[in-house]
Amino acid sequence: MKPSIPVLAATGLLSLAAADPTWPAPTDEMEEIVFQLQGHRGRLFSDLITPCNNEAAGPGRVTASEWLRVAFHDMSTANRYFGTGGLDASLQFELKNGENTGPGHNTTLKFYSNYLSTRSSMADLIAAGAYASVRACGGPVIPLRLGRIDATSAGSPGVPQPQNAISTFRQQFDRMGFSPTEMIQVTACGHTLGGVHTDEFPDLVPAGTGVHGQVGLDSSVAAFDNKVVTEYIDGTTQNPLVVGPAVRVGKHSDFKVFSSDNNATMKAMASPEAFQNVCRDVLQKMIDVVPAGVVLSDPIVPYTVKPVDMQLTLNAPGNMLLLTGSIRVRTTNLPAGSIDNVVITWKDRNGGNNCGSSATCSTTSTLQGVATGFDDTFGFFPVSALIPAAQGISSFTVRINLKDGSFQDFDNNGNSYPMTDGVIFQKPQSCLLQGTGALTAVALVRNDLKELPVRLGVSYLTPRNTANGNPVPALNSADVAMTQSKCVGQYTFFSASFTIPGGLSYNARVSVSAGKGETAVTDDFNHAGSLGGSCLPFAGGLVCGSSGDDSNSTVSSTASAATSTQTSSVTQTTTSTSTTSSIPTPARVPTLGDYRLLGCYTEGAGVRALSGAVFAYDKMTLDSCMANCTGFDYWGTEYGRECYCSNSLHPSSTESDQNECDMSCAGDPTQFCGAGNRLELYMTTATRTSSATVPTPTGTLARKPTVGAYTLIGCQTEATASRALTGTAFADDTMTLDLCASFCDGYLYFGTEYGRECYCGNGLQPGSEEAPEGECAMVCAGNPLEYCGAGNRLELYRLTSLPASSVSSVSSPVPTTTTTSNPTPPTISPYTFQGCYTELPTGRALSAKSYVSETSMTLESCAAFCSEYKFFGTEYASECYCAHTLSPLSTSSPWPDECSMSCSGNSAQKCGGPSRITLYARDDILPPSPPVPTHPAFVGDENNEWEFVACRTDETQDGTRALGGQAWASGDGMTLDKCGLFCDGWEYFGTEYGGECYCGDGFGEGKGSVEVDEGECGMACTGDGGQLCGAGFRLSVYRRVHV
Repeated sequence: MKPSIPVLAATGLLSLAAADPTWPAPTDEMEEIVFQLQGHRGRLFSDLITPCNNEAAGPGRVTASEWLRVAFHDMSTANRYFGTGGLDASLQFELKNGENTGPGHNTTLKFYSNYLSTRSSMADLIAAGAYASVRACGGPVIPLRLGRIDATSAGSPGVPQPQNAISTFRQQFDRMGFSPTEMIQVTACGHTLGGVHTDEFPDLVPAGTGVHGQVGLDSSVAAFDNKVVTEYIDGTTQNPLVVGPAVRVGKHSDFKVFSSDNNATMKAMASPEAFQNVCRDVLQKMIDVVPAGVVLSDPIVPYTVKPVDMQLTLNAPGNMLLLTGSIRVRTTNLPAGSIDNVVITWKDRNGGNNCGSSATCSTTSTLQGVATGFDDTFGFFPVSALIPAAQGISSFTVRINLKDGSFQDFDNNGNSYPMTDGVIFQKPQSCLLQGTGALTAVALVRNDLKELPVRLGVSYLTPRNTANGNPVPALNSADVAMTQSKCVGQYTFFSASFTIPGGLSYNARVSVSAGKGETAVTDDFNHAGSLGGSCLPFAGGLVCGSSGDDSNSTVSSTASAATSTQTSSVTQTTTSTSTTSSIPTPARVPTLGDYRLLGCYTEGAGVRALSGAVFAYDKMTLDSCMANCTGFDYWGTEYGRECYCSNSLHPSSTESDQNECDMSCAGDPTQFCGAGNRLELYMTTATRTSSATVPTPTGTLARKPTVGAYTLIGCQTEATASRALTGTAFADDTMTLDLCASFCDGYLYFGTEYGRECYCGNGLQPGSEEAPEGECAMVCAGNPLEYCGAGNRLELYRLTSLPASSVSSVSSPVPTTTTTSNPTPPTISPYTFQGCYTELPTGRALSAKSYVSETSMTLESCAAFCSEYKFFGTEYASECYCAHTLSPLSTSSPWPDECSMSCSGNSAQKCGGPSRITLYARDDILPPSPPVPTHPAFVGDENNEWEFVACRTDETQDGTRALGGQAWASGDGMTLDKCGLFCDGWEYFGTEYGGECYCGDGFGEGKGSVEVDEGECGMACTGDGGQLCGAGFRLSVYRRVHV
């Protein structure tokens, strides 16, 4: 990082932070998991421990305490004399050795497994879990170093047990590398959270005692505080490892340890400050115990500026590269509101400034979203830039422009941020079927590198299913040679296929490389779960070696050919003009194969004339349409690039003058392909069939009374303030009840929700109630014959041999649909088809406006309704949504399998599906720049007016809210005005974390809530991107205006 000295010297802007790591760094994946927790692109690593009293493994089990115990149990087999053991994830192989009792170890490791990869070892995740659990509960920031290596087998036994004598404890901790004083310290710090449970220690916690079978180790089981020390010293402790039945059976282990130096260490830790400082140091030592030969990194800190998910894609016809991703700026000490924009400037392939056909080698971005961690905030500035393929890119630098006119430059510690264009993982042409694991990977290799060996690398997880109950999947790798295919402009295509075993393909990472060893050029660690279910064709193509700037650069012989390809929700249209001196004259084709030309026919009156199947593409010919419609009695081409099939012609379609079908085929200018609302219609010359060639259902949609060892309970609501099932969760576009049941193996309950979500748990959280069966009406994304809940509704199953009282069976016919190899909806001018996209678990992917029509929804009517917006999408047969931007949380899904519902007003068209959107976009509308959120000076109206006061902390000394009157939360509709209305009658209101609203008449004297810099309230309101609604533990406070 090098600041611009002349400007900064004049403005007095101080350095934002110490130098960042040089990007990319081996710690980058873990850096995001640990620090980038909630909000935009949040990794959600802290979900199960936030708030600290979360009991994801069941009532009475504080998850944060279990995360901290896992780290200790994993570390405690260390032997400093032999250099073995330590924090190495060997615990996964030791769960049944008698030393590691209780479900917490299993559930914790299972949650961490969601983050396991070649760049995030299980051992590092266990260490990160210790850091996170302490911080989530108000403890100190434990310096976190990385680089741990996972064990491949169990370690030696030696976890301290409560019945041990003090001499044994001293020997065990000495083996780990801890002094007698440190033994006391780490025990006290580890026992400030959670408690002892009846299920594991009935002799210490008899049945019927405690809360949910737990007796706390101190009186604040969900706070990282010094009470475990002070209550022990003053004699008020109820710690079951100090007093009670444990004394009688000799298992009062905490007393043995704490008193081993006549309480000197405990007394030295008694003050809150001393306790926090001691625990910071001794817990760091605990997680830094590693086997000999393992070298840990320096403690990680968040980047000040970090490129995130930077990716190149070759746009059709091959002359331009699309650079996408985000620049993440740490806004902890530099408020997002003070940043005007971020500019990235790149160097060409040779390190120069040749921008080719682009006007400049730079692009400017404004704030798109914010994320938060325990101690940090981040702003994301999206990147989308076109780079001529002939010039390419080798690196870039970043400039942050501030609103006060100053700026700061970042050059990756003098190295610039590297960005190679030698090898590109071409995502639009790659695809993954998550159900079967079938992966097709396409890479582009620059022509000067194409003679090197090109390889596909896949790292993936497979369940172990071993007798020792190991919940952590095995991390595997595969290396596959890629096959060379066509050359387009500056690049050559390579492809390979691989079937990812194990059922966890969505967690796989994909790499492509050219060459070997240190000189290999790679595009690696691409998330397989981000791939669509179908590989898109690459439309058009330049002559091999062409830059795209010359007049003979395209393969097409037409005078003018336009191609459009979707890449990362950006559509780039390129027009190439050839020097062909004459344009071929199209002619009628009377017969083709087993079909004959009927003539030019109109579309139906409000319906498609041919309603069996639909295709549209830029290489349309009569021959390709006929091949698409194999098995149908009729087919016809329309508008130059559309193809329709059916076994009958709608009666409202009538014959027109042949000259009205005057458009040439997009893929063959010597043929006619209909016109607007006109079909070049062909009919079979073979014997007519009696019915359409349409697949029929093989079963009926119904409730499943049992799934494996689970029994249906019924339809259940989510809980009031959390998920009903808080054990673990995942989402998959191939969701079935069996898949969810398998994922939740070991839990008492599982439930499916919103068609594609799966939740597990050992108990239902407060507020979850039985709902009418009919409210769980969404079919499973991976099996249309099963129900998978609905929005805020769980299809709930319980592990029990007893029949559930609410089991019932409802069946209904499944609509017959026609599936084809690659059907594509027609162009709805000026919109073009983008694909099938997922809806959000909460909120909408397209959120500007919407309407519903149960009887007359068509793609055309939705397009007309959304004509002022860049995107429109249809969903669930009858719903229409519009927006200028598509939520980044919405991802591509297989077309047409998951957008298979016919539009309510036109059965020939597909209008999405359950939680799936048939998405269209237009190029002539640019989405408006996102509003820069602010704190309006006044909100409300003359009868309910409020004025902005300040940004305040919501951290109080007694654990209550700063504004304790009443509260309300909205995941997608919070605004300052709504919060003001909700708090009518109170003196103050405050908004927090974008979607929370709190009311009160004051903040309480001496509670600890204080005013802070306004920039710390940097999260936009969920219902109004132009307003600020606090941040994590930060309130945007307004006071009532009294007239």
